[in-house]
Amino acid sequence: MTETLLDLEKLAAAPRVREPFAWVVVPGFVRAAHLEAVLAAFPPIRGPGSFPAEKAGGPAFRALVAAMTAPATAAALGAALGIDLARAPTLVTVRGRCRAEDGRIHTDSGAKLVSALLYLNPGWRAAGGRLRLLRGAHDLEDMLVEVPPEAGTLVAFRRSAVSFHGHHPFVGERRSLQVNWMGSGLAASRERLRHRLSARVKRLAGAA
Repeated sequence: MTETLLDLEKLAAAPRVREPFAWVVVPGFVRAAHLEAVLAAFPPIRGPGSFPAEKAGGPAFRALVAAMTAPATAAALGAALGIDLARAPTLVTVRGRCRAEDGRIHTDSGAKLVSALLYLNPGWRAAGGRLRLLRGAHDLEDMLVEVPPEAGTLVAFRRSAVSFHGHHPFVGERRSLQVNWMGSGLAASRERLRHRLSARVKRLAGAA
C-alpha cells in the first residue's frame, strides 16, 4: 500500500518555485483510491498542538506515515526543493485542532531543513485556516500562494530565514500530518522528546 498511496509523479510534475524560498504545492498527493481509508484512520485528537505520530491512528494512517517518510518520497521532495534529503532524519507529528492564536506569521526552527504538511480535512469552506506562504514577515495579504487544507493536499517548503508562512484565525478541527526533515539526528531526537513531553502534559490536563 505504501508504494502506491502517494502520487510521486504528480509531485515531480508540480511547478517548482525557488524564490524567495523553495516551495511546492500538490493537490491530490494522496491517491483517491486510498484517501477515504486514510481519513477514517486519522487518530482522535481533542486538543490543540502537535503530537507525536508514532503508532498513532489506524493501519491506513500508519501506512501514510510510512509512505511520507520513505526514501522515495524524500528523494522526490528533495528534487522539487533543490536539496538532498537522503540522509536527513525525520520528525513526524500530527495535529487535529486549531486555536484562535495559531497561524501567526513565522518561519520554522533553524533545525529543520524541509517542512511538509499533508492536509487531511474532508473539505474546507472556512475563510480562516488556509495556509499562506508569504513574501515577508508582516503582512498575511502579501502572499505567494494560499492553500486550503483539503484532504490529500501537500504543501512543502525548504526552511530558510525568509520562509514565512501563516494563516488567518480559525477555531475548530483542522487535521494535518507534518513531516520535517532535520539537519541532524540530535535535533530530531530533541524535538521528538519535546513533543512527547508536551503530549503527556496535555493528556494529564485532559486536553488530548
